[in-house]
Amino acid sequence: MGGLLTRSLLIPALILGLLGSGLVYAQSTTEQPQVASAIPAQKIGYADMKMILDNAPQVVAGRDVIDREFRPRNDAVQADEKRLAALHERLNDNLNANTRAQLDRDIRSLNRAIIRRKEDLIEEINFRRNEIENGVRETLELAISVVAENQGFDLVITDPVVLYHSRKIDLTTAILKQLRLEYEADQQEQANR
Repeated sequence: MGGLLTRSLLIPALILGLLGSGLVYAQSTTEQPQVASAIPAQKIGYADMKMILDNAPQVVAGRDVIDREFRPRNDAVQADEKRLAALHERLNDNLNANTRAQLDRDIRSLNRAIIRRKEDLIEEINFRRNEIENGVRETLELAISVVAENQGFDLVITDPVVLYHSRKIDLTTAILKQLRLEYEADQQEQANR
């Protein structure tokens, strides 16, 4: 909790420090504060990274790659889960002690195998997702820079410490548009090869 409070107070203080660096205050209480006019007003923008990561065509295409890559293994796990459910149903039948014991061992063995395979699958999917997102991160940062420079912004802030932002400074839609343009250009370039 202390870290969150410190971070939520530190970030605005740093921003105010950056923006207010042109302010010069007199040490004496009798003198009036003076504002240095050498520093122009700063234009700040905001980018919703969650929305960008959820909707950027580069990331969506990466998710499709992951889905195609891991769908067969996921389907196999789901088939084993159905088989496990069927084995559980068989336990309700009138079975002799040996058959019931063997069926119980089969259920436990299959259940352990399913749990292991699910854990492995989740780990591999997360690794692959991070790999794709890291590959796209440079493209995202470039798109943010291009939009910010084209619209004359001096600073762009992203999540997670932003508690409020005005729609007037929200660059998310413009950034997504830039990412779509870049994605379409990349797709066209690949098609021409």
